[in-house]
Amino acid sequence: MTLPLRIAHTSALAPAELRSVRALLDEAFDGDFGDEDWDHALGGMHALVLDRAGPAAHGSVVTRRTRHQGRWLRTGYVEAVAVRADVRRTGLGGQVMGALERIVDRAHVLGALCASEDGAPLYAARGWQRWGGRVCALSPSGIVRLPEEEGSVHVRPVRSGRPLDPRHELVFDWRDGDVL
Repeated sequence: MTLPLRIAHTSALAPAELRSVRALLDEAFDGDFGDEDWDHALGGMHALVLDRAGPAAHGSVVTRRTRHQGRWLRTGYVEAVAVRADVRRTGLGGQVMGALERIVDRAHVLGALCASEDGAPLYAARGWQRWGGRVCALSPSGIVRLPEEEGSVHVRPVRSGRPLDPRHELVFDWRDGDVL
Protein backbone atom coordinates (compact mmCIF):
# COMPACT_ATOMS: atom_id res chain seq x y z
CA MET A 1 0.00 0.00 0.00
CA THR A 2 1.39 3.39 -0.96
CA LEU A 3 -0.39 6.50 0.22
CA PRO A 4 0.77 10.11 -0.05
CA LEU A 5 3.45 10.98 2.48
CA ARG A 6 3.72 14.43 4.03
CA ILE A 7 7.03 15.67 5.46
CA ALA A 8 6.71 18.69 7.73
CA HIS A 9 8.35 20.36 10.68
CA THR A 10 6.31 20.43 13.87
CA SER A 11 5.76 24.17 13.34
CA ALA A 12 4.04 23.49 9.99
CA LEU A 13 1.47 21.09 11.45
CA ALA A 14 -1.85 22.60 12.43
CA PRO A 15 -3.12 22.04 15.98
CA ALA A 16 -5.83 19.69 14.67
CA GLU A 17 -3.20 17.64 12.81
CA LEU A 18 -1.08 17.37 15.94
CA ARG A 19 -4.11 16.25 17.96
CA SER A 20 -4.90 13.56 15.39
CA VAL A 21 -1.29 12.32 15.41
CA ARG A 22 -1.33 12.21 19.20
CA ALA A 23 -4.56 10.17 19.07
CA LEU A 24 -2.90 7.71 16.65
CA LEU A 25 0.07 7.34 19.01
CA ASP A 26 -2.13 6.87 22.08
CA GLU A 27 -4.03 4.11 20.28
CA ALA A 28 -0.98 2.46 18.69
CA PHE A 29 0.89 2.31 22.00
CA ASP A 30 -2.17 1.01 23.89
CA GLY A 31 -2.29 4.01 26.22
CA ASP A 32 1.43 3.75 27.07
CA PHE A 33 2.37 6.98 25.27
CA GLY A 34 2.52 9.81 27.79
CA ASP A 35 2.88 13.57 27.61
CA GLU A 36 6.67 13.38 27.94
CA ASP A 37 6.81 10.85 25.09
CA TRP A 38 4.75 13.26 23.00
CA ASP A 39 7.06 16.14 23.90
CA HIS A 40 10.05 14.06 22.73
CA ALA A 41 8.43 13.64 19.30
CA LEU A 42 8.03 17.39 18.74
CA GLY A 43 10.40 20.05 17.46
CA GLY A 44 11.74 18.16 14.48
CA MET A 45 10.59 16.71 11.18
CA HIS A 46 7.52 14.49 10.87
CA ALA A 47 6.67 11.89 8.24
CA LEU A 48 2.91 11.49 8.13
CA VAL A 49 0.71 9.25 5.98
CA LEU A 50 -2.95 10.19 5.82
CA ASP A 51 -5.89 8.28 4.42
CA ARG A 52 -9.65 8.87 4.54
CA ALA A 53 -9.75 7.77 8.19
CA GLY A 54 -7.03 10.23 9.26
CA PRO A 55 -3.39 9.57 10.19
CA ALA A 56 -2.45 6.05 9.09
CA ALA A 57 1.25 6.19 10.00
CA HIS A 58 3.64 8.61 11.66
CA GLY A 59 7.22 9.04 12.77
CA SER A 60 9.48 11.96 13.59
CA VAL A 61 13.15 12.82 13.76
CA VAL A 62 14.44 15.23 16.38
CA THR A 63 18.00 16.43 16.76
CA ARG A 64 19.87 15.26 19.84
CA ARG A 65 23.49 15.20 20.91
CA THR A 66 25.28 11.90 21.51
CA ARG A 67 28.83 11.61 22.82
CA HIS A 68 31.04 8.80 21.58
CA GLN A 69 34.81 8.54 22.08
CA GLY A 70 35.05 12.11 23.32
CA ARG A 71 33.14 13.82 20.52
CA TRP A 72 29.56 15.00 20.42
CA LEU A 73 27.63 13.81 17.38
CA ARG A 74 24.62 15.57 15.87
CA THR A 75 22.11 12.74 16.08
CA GLY A 76 18.84 12.29 14.23
CA TYR A 77 16.80 10.50 16.86
CA VAL A 78 13.73 8.68 15.56
CA GLU A 79 10.62 9.03 17.70
CA ALA A 80 6.94 8.09 17.75
CA VAL A 81 6.84 5.61 14.88
CA ALA A 82 3.39 4.06 14.69
CA VAL A 83 0.97 2.59 12.18
CA ARG A 84 -2.77 2.46 12.76
CA ALA A 85 -3.93 -1.09 13.59
CA ASP A 86 -6.16 -1.55 10.52
CA VAL A 87 -3.33 -0.80 8.06
CA ARG A 88 -0.40 -2.54 9.76
CA ARG A 89 1.78 -4.86 7.65
CA THR A 90 0.96 -2.92 4.46
CA GLY A 91 4.30 -1.13 4.04
CA LEU A 92 3.38 2.17 5.67
CA GLY A 93 5.96 1.74 8.45
CA GLY A 94 8.64 1.27 5.80
CA GLN A 95 7.37 4.29 3.88
CA VAL A 96 7.60 6.46 7.00
CA MET A 97 11.04 5.07 7.92
CA GLY A 98 12.35 5.70 4.40
CA ALA A 99 11.46 9.38 4.73
CA LEU A 100 12.94 9.62 8.23
CA GLU A 101 16.15 7.90 7.09
CA ARG A 102 16.60 10.44 4.28
CA ILE A 103 16.34 13.21 6.88
CA VAL A 104 18.83 11.47 9.17
CA ASP A 105 21.26 10.82 6.30
CA ARG A 106 21.20 14.39 4.99
CA ALA A 107 21.14 16.37 8.22
CA HIS A 108 22.88 14.31 10.91
CA VAL A 109 26.10 12.47 11.63
CA LEU A 110 24.38 9.58 13.41
CA GLY A 111 20.92 8.06 13.48
CA ALA A 112 19.61 6.46 16.67
CA LEU A 113 16.39 5.07 18.08
CA CYS A 114 15.15 2.90 20.89
CA ALA A 115 13.13 -0.02 19.56
CA SER A 116 10.47 -2.14 21.18
CA GLU A 117 10.63 -5.89 20.63
CA ASP A 118 7.81 -5.55 18.09
CA GLY A 119 9.52 -2.70 16.23
CA ALA A 120 13.08 -4.07 16.18
CA PRO A 121 12.60 -6.35 13.13
CA LEU A 122 11.47 -3.40 10.98
CA TYR A 123 14.57 -1.40 11.87
CA ALA A 124 16.95 -4.35 11.48
CA ALA A 125 15.51 -5.12 8.04
CA ARG A 126 16.25 -1.52 7.04
CA GLY A 127 19.91 -1.73 8.09
CA TRP A 128 19.71 -0.21 11.56
CA GLN A 129 22.19 -1.97 13.83
CA ARG A 130 21.51 -2.98 17.41
CA TRP A 131 24.05 -1.14 19.58
CA GLY A 132 26.14 -3.71 21.44
CA GLY A 133 27.87 -1.34 23.83
CA ARG A 134 26.98 0.55 26.98
CA VAL A 135 24.25 3.21 26.89
CA CYS A 136 24.46 6.25 29.15
CA ALA A 137 22.98 9.70 29.54
CA LEU A 138 24.41 13.00 30.70
CA SER A 139 22.06 13.63 33.63
CA PRO A 140 21.90 16.77 35.78
CA SER A 141 24.17 14.96 38.26
CA GLY A 142 26.63 13.58 35.69
CA ILE A 143 26.87 10.57 33.42
CA VAL A 144 24.60 7.68 34.39
CA ARG A 145 24.46 4.26 32.81
CA LEU A 146 21.09 3.10 31.42
CA PRO A 147 21.40 -0.70 31.51
CA GLU A 148 17.67 -1.18 30.94
CA GLU A 149 18.06 0.48 27.51
CA GLU A 150 21.01 -1.65 26.43
CA GLY A 151 19.91 -4.04 23.72
CA SER A 152 17.08 -1.81 22.52
CA VAL A 153 19.15 1.06 21.09
CA HIS A 154 19.71 0.88 17.34
CA VAL A 155 22.05 3.09 15.33
CA ARG A 156 22.31 4.00 11.69
CA PRO A 157 25.94 3.75 10.61
CA VAL A 158 27.91 6.97 10.62
CA ARG A 159 28.43 8.25 7.09
CA SER A 160 31.63 10.14 7.80
CA GLY A 161 34.32 10.24 10.43
CA ARG A 162 35.37 7.42 12.74
CA PRO A 163 33.12 4.38 12.89
CA LEU A 164 31.33 3.70 16.15
CA ASP A 165 33.17 1.39 18.52
CA PRO A 166 30.99 -0.60 20.96
CA ARG A 167 33.90 -0.77 23.40
CA HIS A 168 33.08 2.90 24.06
CA GLU A 169 29.73 4.01 25.43
CA LEU A 170 27.11 6.15 23.76
CA VAL A 171 26.16 9.07 26.01
CA PHE A 172 22.86 10.70 25.09
CA ASP A 173 21.77 14.15 26.15
CA TRP A 174 19.35 14.25 29.07
CA ARG A 175 15.62 14.83 28.86
CA ASP A 176 12.69 14.38 31.22
CA GLY A 177 10.72 11.15 31.15
CA ASP A 178 12.23 8.23 29.28
CA VAL A 179 15.71 9.42 28.35
CA LEU A 180 15.68 7.16 25.27
